[in-house]
Amino acid sequence: MLPAPPSPDVPLNELTMRLAAVRREMAQDDIDFLVLTDQKNIEYFTDYRTLSWGYHSRPLFLVIDQRDLLVIANKIETRNLEMRARAFSIVYYAGYLAEGARAIVQEISARDPAATATAAIDYGQDMSGRGSLEIVDGLRARGGRLERATDSLWRTRVIKSPFEAQLKRISFEIVNAAFDDAVSQARLGITEVELCRQIQARIIMNGAERADPIAMTFCRGEFNYGRPPGMQPLQAGQYAWTDFRSTYGGYPADRNRIARGGSPESWEIGAYERTRALTVALANGVRAGMTCGDVFGAFEQLWRDAGLPPAYGLVSRIGHGGGLDVTEPPSISKDNPEIIRPGMILHLEPKLEIAGAVFQFEEVIYVRENGIEFLSELSPERLPVID
Repeated sequence: MLPAPPSPDVPLNELTMRLAAVRREMAQDDIDFLVLTDQKNIEYFTDYRTLSWGYHSRPLFLVIDQRDLLVIANKIETRNLEMRARAFSIVYYAGYLAEGARAIVQEISARDPAATATAAIDYGQDMSGRGSLEIVDGLRARGGRLERATDSLWRTRVIKSPFEAQLKRISFEIVNAAFDDAVSQARLGITEVELCRQIQARIIMNGAERADPIAMTFCRGEFNYGRPPGMQPLQAGQYAWTDFRSTYGGYPADRNRIARGGSPESWEIGAYERTRALTVALANGVRAGMTCGDVFGAFEQLWRDAGLPPAYGLVSRIGHGGGLDVTEPPSISKDNPEIIRPGMILHLEPKLEIAGAVFQFEEVIYVRENGIEFLSELSPERLPVID
């Protein structure tokens, strides 16, 4: 593929829409000040991009209330912030994290001198932020209530605009082309780390902003999905399992794929085709208004109908949301009552381990009012083979 161009700026009307949405959620949750420390949250509401995120000593913060959008930045950001007009106010601090934390408290105190307001910070489920005791202690010491902001933030971020979906689509095009090309050139004896590096190099050459660390496991049974790639060479009969990703416009493409070393046996072809078909059918059956538990129930029925042995069970879900983070709410799990809504991006990826082989297909959908749209080309109909 031709390299993707640099990702576009987020349109002003998109940023305005996001800010209005989170302010509605803040009002619903009785939050007066939203204190954001996580890079994804700050970029989501400001589209401010800086290489300073590579350092921890001089962090950037964002404070949102019903009237203002305030970036609290170290003075080192001055030239980058002021190179063009911004849709937010700016306050600078000199020093490091502790001084930045004090600047947050000072700005909130200036707007709420009676200390009766509620502040909320982005620490919680699936969202850790760049937290520090200085921020927490400072906000508590000034008075008022301190809450977590994750519920308000996820209700805002879980609905993706067409602009966001398009960035995800490009990110998937980048990784899919990288995987397909690298596997087509691979041969038996290639090591895990070699194939990993070849995919990552292609991801960058295809236009990604970043090629994140990926899992690459060659094995025939006892798959360890969390270990880094090593010097294990691919042998005939083994499976290559990879969970690879790139980032484009801040949006990572998260995708599982597999390949077999040498020609598969007939039962392997059958298991591949059945697992793939039921994953695609599951994705095609998702509709707005279903619960996550409904989707999980549909998966269980499709799995039974396919006559497959029990699915991989070390995780309690067979899918998740996706957006600026690799994994986001909602979790597609058995007892999750969360409603599937138009605008959600969902990854569906049930996994089968059988007789030392592994079969998994991560299909990604964008939920619309009247159906779904695949954001990535489907996994190949035939099991990829490395000879």
